[in-house]
Amino acid sequence: MFGPSGPVGSGGLMECSQRRDQNNRIPARNCPDLRNERDDMKMKKIETVSIIGLGAVGSSYMAKMAETVPMENLRIIASEERAERYRKNGVLVNGEKFCFPVYEPDEEVVPADLLIFAVKNNHLDQAVAEAKKHAGPETVILSLLNGVISEQAIAAEYGAGKVLYSHVMGIDATRIKDSTVYEHLGYISFGEETNVPGAYSEKTLAVGEFFTRTGISYKIPENMIKDLWLKFMLNVGANQVTAVLRCPYGGMQKMGGVRSLVVSAMEEAAAVSCAENICLGKEEIETCLAILDKLSPSAKTSMLQDVEAGRKTEVDVFGGTVLSLGRKHGIPVPVNEMLVRLIKALEETFGL
Repeated sequence: MFGPSGPVGSGGLMECSQRRDQNNRIPARNCPDLRNERDDMKMKKIETVSIIGLGAVGSSYMAKMAETVPMENLRIIASEERAERYRKNGVLVNGEKFCFPVYEPDEEVVPADLLIFAVKNNHLDQAVAEAKKHAGPETVILSLLNGVISEQAIAAEYGAGKVLYSHVMGIDATRIKDSTVYEHLGYISFGEETNVPGAYSEKTLAVGEFFTRTGISYKIPENMIKDLWLKFMLNVGANQVTAVLRCPYGGMQKMGGVRSLVVSAMEEAAAVSCAENICLGKEEIETCLAILDKLSPSAKTSMLQDVEAGRKTEVDVFGGTVLSLGRKHGIPVPVNEMLVRLIKALEETFGL
């Protein structure tokens, strides 16, 4: 057990530095392939991290890790044009440039100690296929995707024994092209389905030790599934409403029509959660509002960023899931029905 979770110290971001080849990485030639070793070996200390998805969340956390982890131990998985762009330009996080080592999906590499998925849900299937060379028998996998089902998809390919449930809460990062800006990094909530203090799994202990060492705030909930649904409920309200109304977090941080609409959408998510034996309610809605109130008023939700950029949104993961569960259990969800219709109509206008 690591003691109380919560905010930890942070330091300055490091400069982009040169490494051993033209792609700013140590070549993987002659690296041993550990993927056929026994799957029940004791979890070792996390030293190397691979991530697929260098958007607002992924780039923010990789930059944080780069404060304490050697650059050659932080690997980006990307293909084709995106890989070339990252090699050439790096990424900016709060104005600092980072040139992370970049690996394309078919390149040989020693499997990572920690593999992080941070793509959008509509890119998950491709990401699962492209990250395979970075997973070995001792690799721990975290999915920072929105929604409540990504871990199942990843576990189906990599094995449930490697995957921990996880999500990010309280981050206000905004990504424009290859530049990310944030005021609050929030924290990563992670763990097994059930986590008993003093009896955490080896994977949970390893990730907790790594986050402590790298200054990343984290939480290990006793009921991880309920915690995932809490984040899902927040997204159902905040992401969808801000995407439709084109307003930043500040629009939700004062009493009025925007906040009321956010609450109504979350109430419907809470209703279907109870039918699924998760049982979120008023207390959890207040928790979500308190989190939203702490974010930068000028920052934007990920769905609003998608709408402004003309990208496909995750509406099917948010309101679409609420609608599906509403039909399953015979629960009316009119607010989410309206939001889903409006967002899908917005998507039809992209590119016009």
